[in-house]
Parts: sequence; C-alpha cells; structure tokens
Amino acid sequence: MRPLYKGLILALIHILLVSSLGGKLLIDRSRLPRIWIPTAPVDPELPIRGRYIRLLVEADASRLAVKVATSAKTWVHVNFQAENGKLLALPATASDGVAAYLTGSGAAARIQTVDPMACFIPEHVPDPSRRAPDEELWVEVTVPHKGPPRPIRIGVKKAGVLTPLELN
Repeated sequence: MRPLYKGLILALIHILLVSSLGGKLLIDRSRLPRIWIPTAPVDPELPIRGRYIRLLVEADASRLAVKVATSAKTWVHVNFQAENGKLLALPATASDGVAAYLTGSGAAARIQTVDPMACFIPEHVPDPSRRAPDEELWVEVTVPHKGPPRPIRIGVKKAGVLTPLELN
C-alpha cells in the first residue's frame, strides 16, 4: 500500500474518533439534565492553553452523612445530581466519584470541587469573570451520571435576573 493511502486512512480514523466524541457530548447535552449553578472564577488564563476561565463548582451537600466541624474542610468523593433546578452532591466511592471539599453540616453543608472546570473564551471577548460587586457569575452545566458537571455557557445574575453572556 502506498504511503499516501496509509496517511489518508490514518486521517480518516482520527476524524472518526474526534467525531464520535463530539457526537457523544451532543447526545449527552440533549439527554442529560441541564441547570444553572452559581460559580466563582479562579484563574482567568493560562498562556499554554489560551483564554479560559476556571470555575469552581459548588453544590448542596445536605444529603451527605459526613459530620464536619463548622470551620473544617473534609475531603470527600461525590457524584452530582440535578434535582428541582439545584445541583446536589451524593456520596460516592473514591473510584467513581469526584474529589471535593465539604464544609458545614446539615442544611448548611456545601460541596466545592477540588479541580475547577474550564470554560474557554474567544480572544476578542472581555474577561467575563471580572464582574461588578452587585453581579454574580453563573454557569449552565450538563450533569452526567458520573464525573463533574460539564460547562455549556456562562451567565450573569444581577438583581435576580439571570442573563446568558454572548461570548462568540
């Protein structure tokens, strides 16, 4: 077989692999629950990866049975679930859960993921993580059965009104 044909076959295999991943994510986005959650920006940009915002995921942890001192952070593994427009953290094992910190207990318990999620933004768009004091940064996410939520788009909540940002 000629090298040109080998190269074309390899290119076709790569295109099929990337397309299958893109198709899986599109199917998940249409099938899995989508919710808006409040978030906090961590780091606006890394020169190697381009412009992006690292966002910490916070969730309601009132269903976890772990007891924590009010000032302490406890390392736990959780899976996320969307219920009634809220992101809930449920207990998981270390092999199939997302690493997170638990603070508080009872109804005030909150979970914050250890690894922030990355939302990539175009070069020409102003940094959406820089907000006025009366504005909150929110992110719409897809909530898979296992693993961390996947970001879809960013929005700003001001005076109780959530407005998605046009970042294209």
